[in-house]
Amino acid sequence: MNANRQLCIGFSLSATWMKGHSWRRPDSGVEKMESIDYYIELAKLAEKAKLDFLFRADYLYISPQMLGDSANFGSPDPTVMFAAIARETDRIGLVTTVSTTFNPPYVVARQLQSLHWLSSGRTGWNIVTSIEGAENFSDSPMPSPQERYARAREFTDVVRELWASFPREAILIDRESGKFSDPDQVSSINHSGEFFSVKGPLTLPAHKSGTIPLFQAGASDIGRDFASSVSDAIFAAMPDLESGVELRSDLRRRAEEHGRHPNSIKVLPGLYFFLADTREEAQALFEAANAHFSIERRHAALKSVLDLDLSNFELNDRVTADMLPDPNQPVRSRTHAELLRRYIINYQPTVAEVLSRPEVLGSAHWVSVGTVEDVLNDIMERFEAGAIDGFIALPGGSEQSMELFFEKLMPQLVEQGLFRGEYTGSTLKEHLGI
Repeated sequence: MNANRQLCIGFSLSATWMKGHSWRRPDSGVEKMESIDYYIELAKLAEKAKLDFLFRADYLYISPQMLGDSANFGSPDPTVMFAAIARETDRIGLVTTVSTTFNPPYVVARQLQSLHWLSSGRTGWNIVTSIEGAENFSDSPMPSPQERYARAREFTDVVRELWASFPREAILIDRESGKFSDPDQVSSINHSGEFFSVKGPLTLPAHKSGTIPLFQAGASDIGRDFASSVSDAIFAAMPDLESGVELRSDLRRRAEEHGRHPNSIKVLPGLYFFLADTREEAQALFEAANAHFSIERRHAALKSVLDLDLSNFELNDRVTADMLPDPNQPVRSRTHAELLRRYIINYQPTVAEVLSRPEVLGSAHWVSVGTVEDVLNDIMERFEAGAIDGFIALPGGSEQSMELFFEKLMPQLVEQGLFRGEYTGSTLKEHLGI
């Protein structure tokens, strides 16, 4: 491994350690989720560990899984959350999620640039096209993936044009001449495209730190092509090492085809870890987090993800490629569907193994269960294999799992030379090496 290459690490500000039945633990602290103070406290812990950024996903709808026995009430607006957190932190990046399907680009460009100002250059934009929620914005059905990504491309272009329409250099503050700004440097974009018509310019100038880094979360074929053309980092779905190596290699190849350097895009999967002092304790945390997934619930999730019904098969029956439905069949998440299809084609797993996959139980995150040493070795293996450039930490099982991450795992990564011990910059671009 290149001694100069280090991990890029973010921390998810979603209470993943309360998933499943974990919130019912007496020490879960679930009541604290209602206060912004809780998230500010977590942000400060992450900044103390010198992490590169905080990350927050977003939901524009309430699914049945969000209510009932799940410690979830939907999602506050992450950009508003980060505006509060920006005032309580100094260095750590703030990566907010905004959908290109249900928002106007001018509003998004202005909100993100405003957060960039509030945070002194620490903002990142996680671009999503959304997979559900159309009924909350119009009577129209959810657009096809092709239409969503076509819209996302144009949306992103418009946002970047708006950011460039009012350059920082236009602010002169020349007391002697009485000229505060140079109107000639501020210009309309006069965009007229398939989806948007926007005149511009933006209402505030760019921040002195420069442009806002772009993240993207799709890993389907169409999502990969979009990510490799514009993104600085991808929040990748990779449940195993092989899928990680394939995805990172493919994205680097595609980046070159788009005229970019292959190192210009960082692959950062979600690492959903269950840490404890012993492997037995960690396994118990993992099982508790998934205890609410009955067999019936898993079959329903599989049907939603892949349109595959295995409810009439025995758990030890093999699932083979010829049992897979038409790949063009509409599904909830094309990314998860393609990952599952590849897994079934390559391994012919049992029904029980399919129903235990991360794509069925959650968001296809990389899951690691064990002691600090176990998870450390798992990270090192994937890093050395070229499967990752870093990860976004998703603590699971309990707050103790999160505490072990900050207090023991992060110092170990620093000691191994895989992560820096101090910040070397003050902006997200500097943390990402852009």
